[in-house]
Amino acid sequence: MKIRTCLFSVLLFSCPAFAGGVDALKAFISDSRTATANFTQTVTDQNGKARQKSEGTLAFSRPGKFRWVYQKPYEQLIVGDGSKLWIYDADLEQVTVRKLGEALGSSPAALLAGSNDIEKHFTLKDAGNSDGLEWLEARPKDKESTFEAVRMGFAGNTLAAMELKDAFGQTTLLRFSNLEKNPAVSPAEFRFTPPKNADVISD
Repeated sequence: MKIRTCLFSVLLFSCPAFAGGVDALKAFISDSRTATANFTQTVTDQNGKARQKSEGTLAFSRPGKFRWVYQKPYEQLIVGDGSKLWIYDADLEQVTVRKLGEALGSSPAALLAGSNDIEKHFTLKDAGNSDGLEWLEARPKDKESTFEAVRMGFAGNTLAAMELKDAFGQTTLLRFSNLEKNPAVSPAEFRFTPPKNADVISD
């Protein structure tokens, strides 16, 4: 049985060196409009057993536009076009569409692709240094969020990792490479048209 872990976001990259992770995140949010990167993702259960490993690419254009592409081990595409969120599962030939505002909210994607007012939805605090990274912790203020906490780890002037703990005891660890800040990204990257043979499910 495949485990589907849709993360609507997660990418960080170059920003100046700061004393704490919170300062680094705020500077990144204010200084970057677009970004692209490669990622690897590992999901572990509450017992620490790896349940899923995947990799792919992502891009975003703030506020509210992003593209998250899972390439291995299965194909899945997540697109935020500014008003709607599209999730396309190629294996299942299924598209799920939701209003972006409801889907983004206090999700991890809001830390990257949302508005500058991140503290409206999250409580932020520095989380010290471990594994050679300077960490911050973001806890959603929305009690209905499926995530309990998000941690971001910076290495020097780069956000190297993101760790998400959900309400089911799973931990998702993302690591980023080939991060590029403020590249020119085509608007077409943030548009999606469902394939003709796909089932479309909407709220």
